[in-house]
Amino acid sequence: MPNFIRIIIGAILLGAAVTLFVVSHWAWGVLLVLLSIIVFVTYIFNERMLLAQWYLRKENMEKSAACLAGIKNPETELFKGQLGYYNLLLGLIESRKAPMKAEKYFKKALACGLTMDHNIALANLSLAGVEMGKRNKREALRLIKEAEKADKTKVLGEQIKMMKGQMTMLDKTQQVRGGKGSYRQY
Repeated sequence: MPNFIRIIIGAILLGAAVTLFVVSHWAWGVLLVLLSIIVFVTYIFNERMLLAQWYLRKENMEKSAACLAGIKNPETELFKGQLGYYNLLLGLIESRKAPMKAEKYFKKALACGLTMDHNIALANLSLAGVEMGKRNKREALRLIKEAEKADKTKVLGEQIKMMKGQMTMLDKTQQVRGGKGSYRQY
């Protein structure tokens, strides 16, 4: 449902609540005020994105992807801040299937703007993982440093250490060419 329709429905409910207060139906007025608050909250937090986050926490990727697919036109249904989180969720779901294809979603999420520092750190750390997969060490190191800087509460501290450890493994990996094929030696 587009956002302007939510605002109209919320305003109608609020107007009906005021009318019920005026004619002394306090209980029904309070109920309509609560309903209008719920409608206004769904303007700020899209219900499909909330469901997708809940399914993502339960690690049910199919239902999470289905909830996000229910948002037909994200540019009109979501405002700019929500659009960043929408792309972050799409990137997290896509990174489970094909990590290299998730890069565009993480970059778009950072471009749209994420408000919470730990989400910026998560997007940067995920991009660093993609860059490590591409063997682009310099870019991966830059993204890990950005993730460290954004992670002020150290929520992703262990993951950052793990990525740094994998970065040192990337340094130790050398390709040795043999007779009929090649293999990697650690």
